[in-house]
Amino acid sequence: MSIEIWLSGFFFLLIIVLLMTAGALGYKTFGDIESEVQLQLINKDPKKFKISFGLVLMEHCTIISLAITLFIAFSPYNIILGIVWCISRIGEGLIQIYGKKEYWGLLNIAKKYSSTTDVERKELIDLSDSILKNKNSKFTFTQILFSIGTLAYSILFVTYGIVPLFIGWFGIIASIVYGLGNLIFRIKPDFEVLWNLGGLLILIFEVILGGWLLFIAQIIL
Repeated sequence: MSIEIWLSGFFFLLIIVLLMTAGALGYKTFGDIESEVQLQLINKDPKKFKISFGLVLMEHCTIISLAITLFIAFSPYNIILGIVWCISRIGEGLIQIYGKKEYWGLLNIAKKYSSTTDVERKELIDLSDSILKNKNSKFTFTQILFSIGTLAYSILFVTYGIVPLFIGWFGIIASIVYGLGNLIFRIKPDFEVLWNLGGLLILIFEVILGGWLLFIAQIIL
């Protein structure tokens, strides 16, 4: 087994751990967030915000690393599919990283918020609203890239029998449900059910695939 396959499994699981840890520290990947409450939470414990921010940046960088190790390990089977997932998932990671520069600005806004008048606070809250909405917008777009990338390597897994078929087919179904749910949500923001279901399926898929690549593939491949 190549080190790239082992690293791919490790990165799949690391991404999940980083996101869950950041979430436990208060980071919300997506959803409506009351900006005034967010600013108050940051002021209450700025260290928590900084740590969660660092963890999320690590997660974005790990996404890029995962795309590269998967490409090295599996693109020889089908270079076109390899290029598709590499471009899609690296693009996802880079867009997310770029967007975090603006999100980091909430730290300074929170400091100003705690020592300003009511009128100035209103302006800071509006600015925070804009930052959080832009963050959500970038996330929904990157998840289209995520779905394309996940679908590409899931198709490769099924076509060439690299992983057990049920894992590959699960990935195809999960990525289609997740991508379709994302597109529907962008048209009808009140309809999140399909996207949420897709998110759950993706989580299960990545845990199983990551575990297989990390622990089982080294015996079989």
